[in-house]
Amino acid sequence: MSESLQRLLVILDLEQIEDDIFRGRSPSDRRQRVFGGQVAGQALVAAGRTVPADRPVHSLHAYFIRPGDPSVPLVYLVDRVRDGRSFTTRRVSAVQHGKVIFTLSASFQHAEPGLVHADPMPDVPPPDEVLPAAVRLEKVFGGTAREFLRDNPFDLRFIGPLSYEAELDPALITDRNLVWLRADGELPDDPLLHVCLMTYASDLTLLDSALLRHGLSWAGGRVTGASLDHAMWFHRPFRADRWLLYAQESPAAAGARGLARGEVFTQAGDLVVSVVQEGLIRVRDGDRASRGIPGASDARSGNQHGK
Repeated sequence: MSESLQRLLVILDLEQIEDDIFRGRSPSDRRQRVFGGQVAGQALVAAGRTVPADRPVHSLHAYFIRPGDPSVPLVYLVDRVRDGRSFTTRRVSAVQHGKVIFTLSASFQHAEPGLVHADPMPDVPPPDEVLPAAVRLEKVFGGTAREFLRDNPFDLRFIGPLSYEAELDPALITDRNLVWLRADGELPDDPLLHVCLMTYASDLTLLDSALLRHGLSWAGGRVTGASLDHAMWFHRPFRADRWLLYAQESPAAAGARGLARGEVFTQAGDLVVSVVQEGLIRVRDGDRASRGIPGASDARSGNQHGK
């Protein structure tokens, strides 16, 4: 297991300080804002620890309300909304400095038989035929790319162009963002841990699909943004330490907001997770005018939680 994955597992292992109250922290090297995938993953851990193990999560809906401060702990308050015969519902609020910065509602279901169907996985090369993201980024940014990805707990392999590459070469602009990913090491057999890790990973690349349609990237400071809300549906069990294909696209953008959706497939082709997110995406006026992007004047600092 890589050191970065070990650190992430420690961060997801929340401290219980009272009934239905948990405390989490951020990585010590995070200097600006709390990463959205981190607070969503921690909130799902808090919710899941109040639910019987035989009721896995099947959906979550979250809102990012205020920027998170990485220098102080996050307190997660769990509201046991309902414990039914088949479904269990939890609401989680993340609090810092006396204010709610994030809310999550999650639903858990006792396993039941039923109808089965799913969209097919896109036809893509297998992960061992795709270059690691570190190699691709090094071609764009040189040696600084290693530092950029040093603390990433996931092995990411982009099948199509990176947003940075599409910004340099408009011929690479595309409407799909296809990424193989897996946790960088073997994990325990805890199903809640695997869904929480996928919740974390789901925020890493999703909004890039909106930028890819316009030949923009988070590099260079011309584009700023943040996650606004996030929804996930978990269809089948999976392991986050096995290769998963994250097929992402952006069907719409308007009002300085971009909508992105993704489907997660196992390497065997099973659709296991669906994701939808809306994010704040602001482009400086000069770039907006040159690319024909409508809207008023603006200001993203990457996949950070906050606005």
